[in-house]
Amino acid sequence: MHKHSRLLTLLALAAPLTTWAQVPVMESGGGYPPSGYGATGAAYAGGAATAAPTSAQGELFLQLQQLQEEVARLRGTLEEQQYEIQRLKQESLERYQDLDGRLAGASQPSQAPAPAAEGAAASNQSAAAPSAPAPVANGAPADPAKEKLFYDAAFDLIKAKDFAKADQAFSAFLRKYPTSQYAGNAQYWLGEVKLAQGDLPGAGQAFARVAQSYPSHQKVADSLYKLAGVEHRLGNTDKAKSLLQQVIAQHPGTSAAQLAQREIARLP
Repeated sequence: MHKHSRLLTLLALAAPLTTWAQVPVMESGGGYPPSGYGATGAAYAGGAATAAPTSAQGELFLQLQQLQEEVARLRGTLEEQQYEIQRLKQESLERYQDLDGRLAGASQPSQAPAPAAEGAAASNQSAAAPSAPAPVANGAPADPAKEKLFYDAAFDLIKAKDFAKADQAFSAFLRKYPTSQYAGNAQYWLGEVKLAQGDLPGAGQAFARVAQSYPSHQKVADSLYKLAGVEHRLGNTDKAKSLLQQVIAQHPGTSAAQLAQREIARLP
């Protein structure tokens, strides 16, 4: 009897444990604790509250969300920068075209009709053919402060549309400071002021000399483009096309290359 009593007692104690083991385990989506848990995610086992650990799936989900937000933010920043770069390029191109148009317009009243014989000779002349010596190499000693003042004074004459004096000022600058850091710019603007005065051969020679004397200068592409325009006006269409193709091939991405691409499509 004593053994039977102990057996009944053990069966009575084991019954709740068997019932507990048969309770189905509920899994919630996304790795989060089931809704039956409290706000703190505490689970009760044997009457004691313990914090439920965050599942690996939940951590990965949160990390993925953070990465997606960061990618979206970076994409927005990149689009803003691309728009700003495009805007600056367009403004640069418009400024270039505006100055070019103003100089070309200013040259019209000053052009005098050439005699027939001279005009025919000019039409067969290449603007790139040198008729004046290149700037001498033995200029004044380098003095960046004086060079800048001299250069700025010459450029101010362009702004004042006094092209004859600007021509003299830039020519004097190049004789005095042929190796100056401003010499390449001065050579280019000498071509512009000669063009504004209607001196096509002189302008062509000045533009050609930028590439000849300052081959690594940033104004080379612009000079070749303007030289192509001079050659076209002199009637040398093949030479003009060749120069435009040179600008496109050797200076891609520049404002001069964009203008050359448009201009070459218009030539016969």
